[in-house]
Amino acid sequence: MTRRRSHNCAKTEPSELKRLFARLIKPGLLLAGQRLGALASLALIVTLASPVSAQPKESLVWLKRDLPPLFIFNGPEKGQGVIDQLLRQLIAGMPQYRHSVMKVNRARGLQMLHEPSLTCDAALNWSKERESWIAFSLPVFRAMSNGLAVRSNEREVLTPFLKDGEVDLAALLATGNVTLGIVAERNYGEYLDALLKQAPGKALTLHYGNDALGSLLQMQRLGRLQLLLGYRPEIRYQARQQGIAEEELQFYPVRGTGRYLSGYIGCTNTPLGRQAIIEINQLLRALPRDHLSEAYAGWLDPQSRTDYLRAAREFFEHQDGY
Repeated sequence: MTRRRSHNCAKTEPSELKRLFARLIKPGLLLAGQRLGALASLALIVTLASPVSAQPKESLVWLKRDLPPLFIFNGPEKGQGVIDQLLRQLIAGMPQYRHSVMKVNRARGLQMLHEPSLTCDAALNWSKERESWIAFSLPVFRAMSNGLAVRSNEREVLTPFLKDGEVDLAALLATGNVTLGIVAERNYGEYLDALLKQAPGKALTLHYGNDALGSLLQMQRLGRLQLLLGYRPEIRYQARQQGIAEEELQFYPVRGTGRYLSGYIGCTNTPLGRQAIIEINQLLRALPRDHLSEAYAGWLDPQSRTDYLRAAREFFEHQDGY
């Protein structure tokens, strides 16, 4: 049940929240320590708009994974990923909770979302299977779908399986002649997840540890696998961190996946988790979509940026609930 507003509380107009949110998300990189005044203002406004309660604050644990450009753990851009920025807004806009942030790997994060304590992850893919045990928000952002990275000097392996610039990955894996690197226990979207389950075991190389994508890139560089599945911006970022020049890799979309997918916030599917999602959705409706999309677009290659921004704008213009 949504909490009722006290008659003595100030009313917060959505446009006012949107103006504050816009000051907090910027395309590309943010400098640490900036916009603290805006954060304080947002927290004050939402506090005034929230009902007064004598109840102690519930603890809410936010999960963060090393998933650039959404979350960035290391380097000069540390803490300046797209969802790093969003998470600071959400925490400032939900003063009714006692927030903490925990860095986890994929396996630990999924385990915690199965547990009864109030836990949320701000960068999840939706799936029907997950919906049975995770409470999902409205769509938060649009991202480029997963694709294939191949070393430029080995791209001929894909030629027989290319149609209109897209790879028929099912047919490619069925040959048993290539090895595809994937991050273990990652959700790649329903279509790709189903395809990977049907692939011959010898065609897949799974990495379970931390810095999984960086390790897979090094394995590809050493010739231990030919292809790597992942988000293009993430692979570009990790390749740069590994000292791999951008021209060394070629990227191809996978046939049947669609060009873009949505990212969601997910919380434990308990009464507290579902209530948190109601309150998160209220904040998302006040969030200026173009600023979040521009922050993500800042990490794309120039030729992808314009198409992405147009598609993201059209998607959110047609979403119910905004």
